Order: sequence, then C-alpha cells, then structure tokens
Amino acid sequence: MSSRGRKRASISASSTRPITNTTGSGPYDPNFQQKLIDGGVYPYAYEYPDGRVPAKPSNWEEINRRLAQFRRSLSPSAFPEERFEEFVRADAHVSKENKVTKKLVPIIAGKIRDDKCDEGEILYTNLDALTNDRLKVAKPDLYYGARQEQLDRKVREELSGHIIPSRQDNLPIAPNFFLAAKGPDGSLAVAGRQACYDGALGARGMHSLRSYGQGEPAYDNNAYTITSIYYGGTLKMYTSHPAQPAEPNGRPSYYMTQLRSFAMTDTAETFRQGASAFRNAGDWTREERDNAIARANEKANEGHGSTLRTEVPSFNLLSSFAASQGSETLLDEASYTIEPQSQDTSFTTDGAVYDL
Repeated sequence: MSSRGRKRASISASSTRPITNTTGSGPYDPNFQQKLIDGGVYPYAYEYPDGRVPAKPSNWEEINRRLAQFRRSLSPSAFPEERFEEFVRADAHVSKENKVTKKLVPIIAGKIRDDKCDEGEILYTNLDALTNDRLKVAKPDLYYGARQEQLDRKVREELSGHIIPSRQDNLPIAPNFFLAAKGPDGSLAVAGRQACYDGALGARGMHSLRSYGQGEPAYDNNAYTITSIYYGGTLKMYTSHPAQPAEPNGRPSYYMTQLRSFAMTDTAETFRQGASAFRNAGDWTREERDNAIARANEKANEGHGSTLRTEVPSFNLLSSFAASQGSETLLDEASYTIEPQSQDTSFTTDGAVYDL
C-alpha cells in the first residue's frame, strides 16, 4: 500500500472509537454547543468574538434555486386542499418525536422508492471522533445515505471511520441528508444542536469521499450536505460545509448555514413550497453523493488495470424518511460517547409510481 493509502487507512484504524461512558456531552446538554464550537463546529448564525460572520457556502444560491423547483406531485390538483387539512390535523395530534417521523414526514417526503437508503434512530458507533471533547455518539432521527455496494470495498475500508456510521453492514453509508424532529414537548434548541452535529458528521464524510485519491484534501467552500429540523409545524433547512484548517495538520472547521424555513401548517401553498424544497433537497444530496461515490470508485480502480476493474453497480436510489423497521437493536444513547448530475435521474419522480 502506498503512503497515501496507509494515511487514508489510518482515518479509521488509528482514531479513537466510541466507548461505554455516561459522562460525554450530547445535544440535550446545554454545554454541548460550546463543546462543538471549541472543536470548530459552528451553529447557524454564529458570530466570531470580533463580530465577523462566517461566509455562506459558495453554492448557497445554486442550492436555493434547486430547492425552489416545481414538483408536479405537489401541484394543487395532485395535492389538494383536503390533503393539506389532513396534514394540519395530523400535526396537531402528534404527541411524541417518533410520531413526527411516522405520521408527518412521510406526507412531506412522499412515497418510498428504495427504503434501503434511509434510516433513523441508529447510533453512529463506527465514526471517528469529530472533536477533541468527549461527545456522545450521534443518533440522527432520520438520515439518507447510499447502499454499501455502491462504493468500492477498498474505499469503504480506507474511509470507514468517516463514512460508515454503523457497524451493521446493511445500513446506509455516506449520509448527507438529515432530519432532526421534535414533538410538541421537545426543544428547538436541542434540535438545533443535534442538526449541527449530524450535519458536520455528514459534511466530513462527503469531504473525505470527494478528496479520496487526490493526495490533498479538496476544499472548495461548497456544501454537499443538507440537514433539516421539523418542530411545531415549521420546517427549517440548512447546509453544512467544511473549511480548511487554520494550521497544518489541524482539524477542518464546519459551518451550518440556513437555506430556507417554511410554516408547513400555514396554508396549502406554504406546505407545497416546503415539501417541494425537502424533496428537491433529497434529489440534490443524492446526486452529489452519487457523484462523489463515482469519482472515488474511479480512483480506487485506477491501479487495478482494465481487466481488474471493480464493477460497482449504478443505482437510482430513492428513499423516504419512513421509520426504520427491523434494524439493529438500539442501546441507550446515554451509555455511549466518542472520545477524542443530472436532474433527470432524480431522488423523486413526479407523476411516477414512486414519488418522494
């Protein structure tokens, strides 16, 4: 293995793994946000002590244009006032966080195409520490990723600690689209801290995947990860993107930037706008994820020779934020901490059998 290969392999092999401990900080801890900031993970609307404000990702306007694209499946004829009223009643009756993901998110997201690419309530026990502080293992309410077989096994092994969240082999990898959901008794502050943490982990994974085989990390100030919050009838959407370390061999910083927010229970039109943005975000993040995977597969195969190229199947992977079923047994979150393309192949297909 080359020195670069050994360095990439060390991403997972030499990093600290999660251990059983109850003293780590998590999103329910008010001090968690400061620990993220100390580790270079910055929440939405952060201001530096000197008053400077972090720059938006360079592709922020491009992403917003994509979110605003029209969806036939959400036109007034396809999604009439009656269906909106059903959503409003469902929102009024949810009592717990898991009811949001089971009852409300499927209406926003649409129908399932490939449920092997979405999961929720899975402890991220395989990822390397994000900061030098002791942080609880992340546990996104819902996330989208790729099938394991999409990515060359060599890449999976070398980048494992950045792109494979769970030690269970059949769960999605390289997640870059997340949702933090809270019920009426939940906390928006907790959801914000959770979204910031999840988004940074996703941005780190995408950055490592996009940099694979290039020798040096590829920093372009673009975002390739989106995270959302649903709370009290409001959908908020954010990007997460990395910035180059200030010092050699230092950790990159991660920034959370708001894209849009929607009052989903206001009018049928505001619901259509928010649901369209959510579905379009799913399209866009899936395309960026697939592009990064394709490039990494190409790099992994460069040294194999034409007769030894690994054939990685091409998938049109569509999924929904349906609640996970039959997944790995979940352990108490408190018991784990981490120490230190083309728009034609879309995530959703309006007017087709499957629509997300």
